Amino acid sequence: MTTMDYATQISQLIQDQQGAIAAEWLGQLEALLVRSSPGAREQLRSHTQQFLSALAAATRGGELDNIDHRSWDEVRDLLADISSSRAKAGSTPSETATFIFSLKQALFGRLRQGFEGDAEAIAAASWTISTLLDKLGLYTIEVFQKTKDQIIVRQQQELLELSTPVVKLWNGILALPLIGTLDSARTQVVMENILQKIVDTGASIAIIDITGVPTVDTLVAQHLMKTIAAARLMGADCIISGIRPQIAQTIVHLGVNLEDVTTKATLADAFVVALERTGTSVISKA
Repeated sequence: MTTMDYATQISQLIQDQQGAIAAEWLGQLEALLVRSSPGAREQLRSHTQQFLSALAAATRGGELDNIDHRSWDEVRDLLADISSSRAKAGSTPSETATFIFSLKQALFGRLRQGFEGDAEAIAAASWTISTLLDKLGLYTIEVFQKTKDQIIVRQQQELLELSTPVVKLWNGILALPLIGTLDSARTQVVMENILQKIVDTGASIAIIDITGVPTVDTLVAQHLMKTIAAARLMGADCIISGIRPQIAQTIVHLGVNLEDVTTKATLADAFVVALERTGTSVISKA
């Protein structure tokens, strides 16, 4: 019996026994279902029915060894949607892969009935289906992981944007409080945010507060200088505040040249200097 003959028989068997296979498969999945709710069960039932229909159509094409063939497009698209939705819902990779792997038991039982009396055909068909489902299971894990990676990258980007707020303190004065480690990726976000805010507000002074930066090394100092240089090109001068004694010693030890940059120990001191430069004075009432 050729591969095409096996494929035709397997496809016909899945189509004829779809209801029984789906019921047995669904029963196994529901027993493993952690998030038990009417909505989750209904969605699972819909996924099993859609997958079996797509599987029957795909196997009919005879390409049982190559799930990248165009005859498997519908199956791959369906599995991609299922894997992506599960990744976004907080499922684990094993829970997602189990959706495919748990189908083996239901299918093997039907294969024994369909090829009854032909031990060689049963063995060959079972091995073919097992290998096929393994490939599809691995495909679901790949899509699941890609979706997770995309979610993580998006969340990191959102956190970067949230952790680098540019605040307008006064007319013409901006403040950028930095908290945490300053790396290349974050420096790019900082630079984009402060430059955009300078354009939006027409500010002439930007205070970069590093009180929340735990350590300052050569790399962090370089990032700060790049940000200051970019702001100056936009017509805004920068003041660095939050220079603690330990950081001052580190900067001197590293030989970082901050001679042309105004530095202050606190944000309040930097704000006073910024007010003076903009021709504004603060008078306290008696």
